[in-house]
Amino acid sequence: MSAAEKRKMADRTGGFTGPEVVLNALPHAVITVGGDGDILDANVAAEAFFHVSKPMLRRHRLSDLVPFGSPLLSLVEDVRVRRSPVAEYRVDLGTPRTGERVVDIYVSPMPEDPGSVVVMLQERTIADKMDRQLTHRGAARSVTALAAMLAHEIKNPLSGIRGAAQLLEQSVEDQDRALTRLICDEADRIVKLVDRMEVFADERPVDREPVNIHAVLEHVKRLAVSGFGRNIRFVEEYDPSLPPVLGNRDQLIQVFLNLVKNAAEAIGPEATDGEIQLTTAFRPGVRLTVPGTQTRIGLPLEFCVRDNGPGVPSDLLPHLFDPFVTTKPTGTGLGLALVAKIVGDHGGIVECDSQPRRTTFRVLMPIYTGGRPAAARR
Repeated sequence: MSAAEKRKMADRTGGFTGPEVVLNALPHAVITVGGDGDILDANVAAEAFFHVSKPMLRRHRLSDLVPFGSPLLSLVEDVRVRRSPVAEYRVDLGTPRTGERVVDIYVSPMPEDPGSVVVMLQERTIADKMDRQLTHRGAARSVTALAAMLAHEIKNPLSGIRGAAQLLEQSVEDQDRALTRLICDEADRIVKLVDRMEVFADERPVDREPVNIHAVLEHVKRLAVSGFGRNIRFVEEYDPSLPPVLGNRDQLIQVFLNLVKNAAEAIGPEATDGEIQLTTAFRPGVRLTVPGTQTRIGLPLEFCVRDNGPGVPSDLLPHLFDPFVTTKPTGTGLGLALVAKIVGDHGGIVECDSQPRRTTFRVLMPIYTGGRPAAARR
C-alpha cells in the first residue's frame, strides 16, 4: 500500500490504520491488560461497554472496572501462569455503573509482551433477548389457546351458576343472602379474568400506521401523573430524530402504560424518591429472523422504562413474561404476557434487566420504512 493510500485510509477511519481498524470494527469489547493489571489499550466497543473513553480506561486497572472477586481477574492470572488461552461462559460482570452484564470471556496471552494479555468480552444480552422472545411468543400462543377454551367452556356455565344464585337470593333467609352474593361476586370475578384473557385470542387484523413513539410516551406519562404515578418523578431522555414506528397507537399506549404502571407499583406509594425514566434511542446492529421465513428485520429503535424500585427477584426474571407469573399479591400475571404478545405482533422484542434500584424494561422495534414489514403482516 502506498503512502497516499495509507493517508486516505487514515482519513476514512479517523486516523486509525492496520490492526486498530480491525479491532474497532469488532462488535465485542477488546482490551489489553499489562502485567501489573493496568489497561494498556481498548477498542471502541470496550469504551461503550464500560461507558468510559479510551484515555480514561488507560488510567485504570482492570480490577477497578469489574466487581470485587470477579472470575475475570482469576482468568487473567491463570492465562499469565499457563501462557495459553482460556474461555469462560456466562460470567456476571455487572456493576452499579454498567448495570447487569452477562458475558462470555476469552483471554489470550501476548507472546511479544510477556505478562500482558488480551481480553475479549462477548455480551450475552442480545442472544438471550432472542431466546427469551421466542419463549415469550410460545407462552403467548399457549395463552391464546387457553383463552379460547376458557371463553367457550367456562363463561356459559358461569352464567348459569350466577343466575341460579340470583334466584336463590330471593327465597333464602337474610343471613344466607351473603352466601348467594358471594357466589355472584366470585362468578363475576372469574368472568372478568376470562374477558382479560380473550384479548390473547383476538387474531383480527389491527389497523397500523406510522406512530410517533414520543407522543405515545407523553400520553402515558400524563395518564400516570394524573393517577397512579402522582408521587413519582418522571425523567425523559428522548432522541428527537427517531423515525416513526409502524404500529397501532392504542396498543402501544397499552404496552407502555402497563410497563409504567408496573414500575410505579414496584416503587410503591410510600417512596419519597421514586423515579421513572422514559428513554428512546437508535441502536443499530440488532437483527431478528422472522419465524417461518428467511426474512431478517432490523430492530434499531430502543424504548426503555426504567425505575429505581427494589427490582425483580432473580429466580422470577426468566419467567417474567410468562402468563400467571406475578409478584403482586392481587395480580393476575397477565399484564406482561400481553405486553410480550403485542410487541411480538409488532415485530419487536421486549426484555428486562433488573437489579436493586435499577430495573429496565427494554422494547426493541423495527422502523417504519414506508411499507408493512413482514412481521406486521397477517
